[in-house]
Amino acid sequence: MTKELQEKLDFVKKTLHDVESYSHACSVLNFDQETICPAEGMEEQGEVNAFLSNKAFELRKQHQFEEAAEYLYQHKNELADPLDRILADDLHREYLKTKNITPEMDHEFALAYNRAFVNWVNAKQQSDYELFAPSLKEVRDIELKKISLRENRLPDAYDNLLDDYERGMTTDNLDEIFDVCKKRLVPLLKKITESKKSIRTDFMSRTVTDEQQKRMAQYLLETLGFDFRRGSFTTTEHPFTDGLGRNDVRVTTHYYPAMFSSSMFSIIHECGHALFEMYQPGEDWEHYINGDKTMGMHESVSRFYENRIGRSKAFVDLIYDKTKQIFPEVMHDVSSRELYEALNVVRPSLIRTEADEFTYTLHIIIRYELEKLIVNGNAKIEDLPGLWNDTYEKYLGVRPQNDREGILQDVHWSSGFGYFSTYALGNMYNAMYYETMSRDFDVSQAVLNGDFAKINGWMKERVWKNANRETPKEWIREITGGDFSVEPYLDYLEKKYTALYEIGE
Repeated sequence: MTKELQEKLDFVKKTLHDVESYSHACSVLNFDQETICPAEGMEEQGEVNAFLSNKAFELRKQHQFEEAAEYLYQHKNELADPLDRILADDLHREYLKTKNITPEMDHEFALAYNRAFVNWVNAKQQSDYELFAPSLKEVRDIELKKISLRENRLPDAYDNLLDDYERGMTTDNLDEIFDVCKKRLVPLLKKITESKKSIRTDFMSRTVTDEQQKRMAQYLLETLGFDFRRGSFTTTEHPFTDGLGRNDVRVTTHYYPAMFSSSMFSIIHECGHALFEMYQPGEDWEHYINGDKTMGMHESVSRFYENRIGRSKAFVDLIYDKTKQIFPEVMHDVSSRELYEALNVVRPSLIRTEADEFTYTLHIIIRYELEKLIVNGNAKIEDLPGLWNDTYEKYLGVRPQNDREGILQDVHWSSGFGYFSTYALGNMYNAMYYETMSRDFDVSQAVLNGDFAKINGWMKERVWKNANRETPKEWIREITGGDFSVEPYLDYLEKKYTALYEIGE
């Protein structure tokens, strides 16, 4: 490697170190804003966040940095370390995406997203979509403007947003995937709802305290292998995970007095995200590629722990005694089998985050279809609540009675579009690698034994290790030996829920 190339690489990494310092501060502010920041302080907090975020953007927009980054890309085959070659590709891709966005524009966009978040919180609390609609229109317009400024933009506007979250994914791919899902899931849903199988759920709405739910969250995190030396948890309006740094990963949940299982599964889901971050190779941080993993990869892990592990009979048997101990007023007359069946009951509902495992994909399809309409200009912002309600009735047979349980339930649209499909893709990825894991050892027995060192060790080596270094297609092929397919996921759902609801017996 030439001296000039080494100097360019050193300068790029020094600048990225400074960028990460600003980004870390932004993450702390964002975590505060979404957890303990008082309502009246949210907008001001967001403005400070936007200011610091813009400072990070300015560093990357320096002529010297852009010139050095492009030099790395042009000479990437001369870079000695393959991880530096990945970094060179990343920087070039980002350069083409943001080349025509000025720091002033970036700051303006950040302020708009912050206003949208604050307005979404207020609108959801008051169940009034009209309080959020102007911000949603502004976010849509910003997304379209940013797409128009890309040097590497794709012909279909929405494809650009999908690619941001899941490299290589297009509407053509998703249309085909989701068509297969609808063809196989909708008819089976009808059979499930018509099944004579009776699942007891009366105990699921028995009230518990916040303190009890906090104890349960602590126990679940400990059981799954969450490292409390490098992580913490608290509560928020919409649960999320934030990897602030290599040794600072924070998860959140939400407590509902009459829905004790809601916090349980939100904390298991977020723990999956946290484990992914905690087990990243140190070299990825050192080469500034730790953010390369896609959201489909990330959601595959969170939903692996939430559903494939958390809703399995083995896991319910594992945590049954502790659940009885923490929630005695709930569990005093409930068997392990009854708890398992109740945690897997299929019941078309309105709220995505509370949806059962079987109908969850339909919630994602609804959002995906509406996002396409919004981004491609085929739906008016003011008409979205009605479209949302109609589509829920069409696919799930339920209709929201207000905006809070309808179009305002998710925070995602306050910061853009394209994320939702990654939840469904995550389910499909983990169905594939669960099959691979099962060929290596008895997963159910490991869960029943509480041997998460074994499970997490396999995930570390097979799923997490190369996530930042490969495209989704390469990644899933290396893990499983096969190309991406929706079939293992649908086969899993059909097998599990046909048995649970005794269909065909």
